Amino acid sequence: MKLFFMRKIAVLLMTVLLVSACTTYKALPLSDHPKLPTDVSYLSVDAKQLPFSRISKHVIDATDGLDITEIAILAVLNNPELKLARADANITHAQAFAAGLLPDPQFNFSRDFPKQSGPGITNAYNAGIAYDINSLITHSAQSDAVLADVQKADLTLLWQEWQVVAKARVLFSQAYTQSKLLRWLTRNRDLLSVQYQNSKNALMQGNITVDVADAALVAWQDAERELNNLQRQQAHTRQDLDALLGLAPNVTLSLVDTTTLSNLSDTNVQQALQDLPKRRPDLLALRAGYAAQDARYRQAILLQFPAINLGFTQTQDTAGLSTKGFTLALTLPLLNGNRGNIKIEEATRQKMHDEYEIRLNAARADVLRLLADRHLISEQLDSLRKHLPELDLAANRARKALASGAIDTTGYVAFESTRIVKHIEAANLNQALLENQISMLTFIGGDFNTHVYENEK
Repeated sequence: MKLFFMRKIAVLLMTVLLVSACTTYKALPLSDHPKLPTDVSYLSVDAKQLPFSRISKHVIDATDGLDITEIAILAVLNNPELKLARADANITHAQAFAAGLLPDPQFNFSRDFPKQSGPGITNAYNAGIAYDINSLITHSAQSDAVLADVQKADLTLLWQEWQVVAKARVLFSQAYTQSKLLRWLTRNRDLLSVQYQNSKNALMQGNITVDVADAALVAWQDAERELNNLQRQQAHTRQDLDALLGLAPNVTLSLVDTTTLSNLSDTNVQQALQDLPKRRPDLLALRAGYAAQDARYRQAILLQFPAINLGFTQTQDTAGLSTKGFTLALTLPLLNGNRGNIKIEEATRQKMHDEYEIRLNAARADVLRLLADRHLISEQLDSLRKHLPELDLAANRARKALASGAIDTTGYVAFESTRIVKHIEAANLNQALLENQISMLTFIGGDFNTHVYENEK
């Protein structure tokens, strides 16, 4: 009997050692040098990794330039911050796996060696195995909590991906618009430069006064300053776009405007508002976080009952008498009873409930604000577009009049500068309307059509 029991102990210990040796250490050395790609061809372009089924169908071909959708895809797949966010999500998955495991039983063994020898005296031992029963009682609530945590992590990552798509679209649109504005401002600067040179010559000839020449100088310098400011803005926009894509600074990207975004009518927006809690990943993530906290609240309530630890023992004393039995340990909930943790979890659940309500109200208010802004921008742009053809015709007539000598350079510049300023204003309004559209699509998920929603359907 004694030999059989010792063999069982040896087999158990060998099994424990073998199981614990399954995972081996693998080194992951750090690099001493930055590894930023210097060309778009180095970026990952497996669009199948995207959670956006509609966008992922877009063909990526950098040889003919990158459109707004291609930039968005590359940003989601290669953005450094998203790579860290995905690593955080993997950690949450690993933590959920660890939390979902049941605790191991506890085995104990001891031997006693008598100091005196004599008839019937033998070595004594005490062996037993015990288990925490409460871990079985609370396992269901704990599993619900960790599963909800995983869902929250995945939805939070999805919302970050939405944000990166929006940022990529905005930076693309800004860079493209700035290229157009650069041409208008360069033309305006050159035009005012010619006017200043003519004014300078006229002043030297005594044909105009100093204040007229000074006014031409100020106008030219203002145009030069606006052009310089735009060039700096354009450089910053390009650098921000490179950083978003995980590229080295100052990588030149060829941008082409060949893709249009979905245009949402007021009716589409109002309909999307009705099921916004089922569309927005951040709202879904808050709901998942609330579900996890609700499960932890239930787990805390279950832990107020006495903790039970049950074990089975086998012993032998120095006289060779063997006994079998069991141990039962109970926590008496007289002073603590886990009441403090219950209060904490309940208060935390209330906070998450309020946080969801606040975010839901803010989400609706943001969409309605964007809708009102869109109406205002559209009205201003429509009004301006009605007058642009007239300004173009007036500037064209002024150009012909200048060629025929009917007007001087000052008169022509007045017409042409006004036309340029209005075209710049139209380009800025177009940009504001496009950014409004990008924000609207992001806030209601207008053209993402994510896999998450497809799975729910």
